[in-house]
Amino acid sequence: MPLKRAVIVPGNGAGNIEHCNWYGWAKQRINEIPDVSCTLKNMPDPVTARESIWLPFMEKQLKCDEETVIIGHSSGAAAAMRYAETHNVFAVVLVGAYTSDLGDENERESGYFSRPWEWEKMRTNVKFIIQFGSTDDPFLPWEEQQEVADGLKTDLQKYSDRGHFQNTAFPELIDVIKRLKTNS
Repeated sequence: MPLKRAVIVPGNGAGNIEHCNWYGWAKQRINEIPDVSCTLKNMPDPVTARESIWLPFMEKQLKCDEETVIIGHSSGAAAAMRYAETHNVFAVVLVGAYTSDLGDENERESGYFSRPWEWEKMRTNVKFIIQFGSTDDPFLPWEEQQEVADGLKTDLQKYSDRGHFQNTAFPELIDVIKRLKTNS
């Protein structure tokens, strides 16, 4: 099935996501790509970002399916990975992905990190997996980002100067979505 939709799943605590980080900027530019629409909605349970709340919302409200690229940032990347364990999606773009609760109680409460990651199921359910990571991320150790890349055999876009990807623009992401559309 061709790529028809992009869904941005933000990091936790983002507030009004239209005005947070690069989310609104990316939505506008993705909507300019012919035959691709981008969905960006404030998530329920935005601070704890519980898997038990976010994954059903991604399925029922955001309509993530075989024609969708899920763009997950931070907690949104964790949600995208867990979603991909049990759902077929066109592509997943992981931005600032990680594998543990990092010793943080809020991350532990989210539920994403209570069991092993099912890398093979994710690879089976997703046609394309692209990952953006930066070695200078102040929140995520590079080792965890590399663990995601190794487990998923991602197309890894590795940087040393992007931090946690909290800029207001993200042109490399738009290039990836255009490339995915061309390949669909």
